[in-house]
Amino acid sequence: MMAGQATDELLRTLVLILDLAGTFAFALSGAMAGVRRQLDIFGILVLSFAASTFGGITRDVVIGAVPPAALQDWRYLAVSLAAGLICFFWSSLIEKLRNPVRMLDAMGLALFAVAGTEKALAFGLSPVMAALLGMLTGIGGGVARDVFLAEIPGVLRSDLYAVAALVGAAIVVIGHLLHFPVVITACGGGLACFTLRMMAIRRGWHLPQANDRNRSQRQDIG
Repeated sequence: MMAGQATDELLRTLVLILDLAGTFAFALSGAMAGVRRQLDIFGILVLSFAASTFGGITRDVVIGAVPPAALQDWRYLAVSLAAGLICFFWSSLIEKLRNPVRMLDAMGLALFAVAGTEKALAFGLSPVMAALLGMLTGIGGGVARDVFLAEIPGVLRSDLYAVAALVGAAIVVIGHLLHFPVVITACGGGLACFTLRMMAIRRGWHLPQANDRNRSQRQDIG
């Protein structure tokens, strides 16, 4: 009994840490996108909060963990606002990183995909549903950011965005089924998701697109 309680406490702590880290990464990503669009400070803070909490809120609503953690724990709001202020006042320092928005987005994607899967498993969802919900948690922040900026969400365009999140979530689920330590599976899933996403960005990996197929058909006809 004591061992089970210790495991549950470790899982809750791990999910919280991953959630807050993902919140910070997605908040930076959203805020930097707002800076590039020359939003005012209020717009940047709104965008940082929306981008950093949408995926987690969606996850919590789906599994019935209401009110969502992002709306009842002040730390989520504090982390997202701090990230927004950092980007507003020191955006030039963050811009020195190579592809800062995409890199931060990849970090948030990995952290939220893992946290979402772990929390879904903790609430008793089946392995397949837990992996899908982990993917949804991961892509939610990026979708919210792009929608607020009137852009087509990256998950609908290519770049192995949702696929990377699903791979990370699947690794967490497999580790859970094999009874591996949660820290190891979380690190493995997060690293796999982040690596796949960054490799897709740098090497131009993407899923087949509609224009690719149409171009191929025109070449066959020609």
